[in-house]
Formats: sequence, C-alpha cells, structure tokens
Amino acid sequence: MRFMFACGGTGGHINPALAVARLVKEKRPNAQILFVGASGGMEEKLVPAAGFELKTVDVSSISRKKGIKSLLDNVKAVQKAYNAQKQAKKLICEFAPDIVVGTGGYACFPVLSSASKLSIPTIVHEANAYPGLATRLLAGKVTRVLLNFEAASRRLPKRACCVTVGYPVRGDILMYDREKARRELNVEKPLVVSFWGSLGAREMNRCIVDFMRIESSDGNKFHHIHATGRFGYEWMPSAVAKTGIDLRSNDMITLREYIDDMPRVLAAADVVMCRGGAGTLSEIGARGTPAIIIPSPNVTDNHQFKNAQEMSAIGGALVIEEKDVTAKLLYDTVISLIDDEEKRRSMSENLIKNSNLDATERIYSEMMKVIKK
Repeated sequence: MRFMFACGGTGGHINPALAVARLVKEKRPNAQILFVGASGGMEEKLVPAAGFELKTVDVSSISRKKGIKSLLDNVKAVQKAYNAQKQAKKLICEFAPDIVVGTGGYACFPVLSSASKLSIPTIVHEANAYPGLATRLLAGKVTRVLLNFEAASRRLPKRACCVTVGYPVRGDILMYDREKARRELNVEKPLVVSFWGSLGAREMNRCIVDFMRIESSDGNKFHHIHATGRFGYEWMPSAVAKTGIDLRSNDMITLREYIDDMPRVLAAADVVMCRGGAGTLSEIGARGTPAIIIPSPNVTDNHQFKNAQEMSAIGGALVIEEKDVTAKLLYDTVISLIDDEEKRRSMSENLIKNSNLDATERIYSEMMKVIKK
C-alpha cells in the first residue's frame, strides 16, 4: 500500500504525521510512504532525519495584516498556491497513493485539495480547538476530518465527517518513570518547569527573570527548570545574574536553551508553565502534569487561548492571559498549586481521563476504514 502525508511548518504539524507513519511502517513493513512539505520548512530537516522520503511544493502563507505590502504578498501567495496545486497533482499522479493524510502546514491544502479532486481517499487531522483555515476550507471536501478537540467540530460545516481521535503523543512521554526521572535530574523538592516555545517569548522570559528573583528571595521552595528558547538564551543568563542570583552555585534554578529530554522532565515535574500549542498541551495532558497556561496572543484566530480553555474546562489547567501576567501573580499561582497536593492530584486525574492515549492507533484505524470504504 502507498501512504502520502502532507505536513510542515512547525513540529506540531510534523510530529503527528511522523508518529502515524512510524506506526504504518510497524504494521505494514512493505508500505511505501511519501511526505510532501513546503520548500524551506523545518520538514526538510525533520522528515529525512526520521527516515522518510520528502518531496516539496513551493507555497507560502496568507498575510492577515493590512497595507499595500501585505496585499502584494498575498497576490504572490495566491499565485504560489495555484502553482502548488499543479505541483501536488504531479506528485500524487507519480506516487499513486491509496490515501493522503494531512496534519497541517502550508503544503497541506494544495496536496489534500488535489487528491480530493482526483477521488483519492483523504484525511485531515486538526490539532487545535479552533480549526485552521486549511481545515475549514477542506472539511467539506476530504473523506474524513480527525480532531484532537471535539469542540472543533462545532466550527466546521455540518457535512464534514468528523471523528475525535486525540493527538499522537510520543510513547516515552507516557512511559517514563517519575521516581527515576527525579533521581536522574537530582531533584528532591517539587519541580516547576517553564518554557515558551523553541524561540522563546521575550516578554514572558522577562517575566521569568523577575519570577526567579522572587523565588530566590523566598527561599527557593521548589526546583525550577526554565527553557529560554534560542533567542532568550542570548541575554537571560546575564539578566538573571543582575538580580543577584548566581546560577553556578544555585542548584535550585536551571536555565536551558531547550528541553531536549522532555519525557524525563515532564515525568519529574509537579507544575508546568507553558504556551497553549496543541502539541505541548497534548503531551502535558497525556502525562497528567498540572499546568499554568499563558496562551500566545500572537497566533492566528487566537487558537492557543481556545486550546487552553478546553484544558481549563476539564479541570486540568489554570489559564492566565499574557496581558494579565506579572511575576508575582505567576509565583503566587505556582505556590498555591505546590501547597495543594489534592488540587494537583485532581488536575492530573482530569487530564489523563480526558486524554486519548491511543490517538496514533485511532488515526491508523480511521485510515484503514477510509481505504477499505
């Protein structure tokens, strides 16, 4: 059988497709798999590194800003989208897939749209509680729409065939032993983990600098690991030092550029402070780690806030909008959770209970149903 995956742009779009592709290979060793992404996207690095073939189409995003420049950029984007559909059709005809699965990113729309027109079974997976533009445009055309959040179905056409399956989560996120993780990280007190994405967020990183000043002056009641992101690591260590904290001698506060061992860190954590990306929240939910979510206000359709609301509604997270955040508010919120073990236990149970831990298997099952039908 032949499987085509269309994805790209961010890890949140690429990783689910890779997880499903790995399962396909496990269950059907002779399956042929082809990924299609956008030229210049991070998929050009991640997909080959995972051992899969990648082809690309030339496509870009639509700007939502006003002004002549944005208008001209959008004219170019529309032209690229038209050409990308022709490129996608050529790739589809050459590969002849039995099914095409899209998990988001600029390449997703032209590939799924072209496959649908060629009467090839198609599936789109939507990770966010508020569906992206590509999903909204494709919902009435593709064979099936797979959702992470059931609430997303209310924002799609009634004719769309929607199934809630969850979000594929790495197996090591689920399996890492908590006590082992805490021993390896050498933490004895509660552990608080904070991160704002791979690039970081300047205002939130500034807030964390002041947060660290407060936690240090209050006697370091918990261990704290903070991932600065690529840009934050250039200035945060010196900014923290200016508050009087010597990171070399203070083993309660750790600054990292990235958290490369997220399964271990999440397993050991008591509280997480993070953004509201679907991938991040799905991993936190599957692990059952109580979260304080500060959604990014700079994303399309404010979808991170809507994701966070879903987590809050099930009693698994606290949500603070960035405009309301102060270091003191964050610190007081963390301390309130650290001091309330029963609250954290309840949040953890609610998260795990509402997580689809077998999302990858569910997606594979829906793919097989669509192919057979």
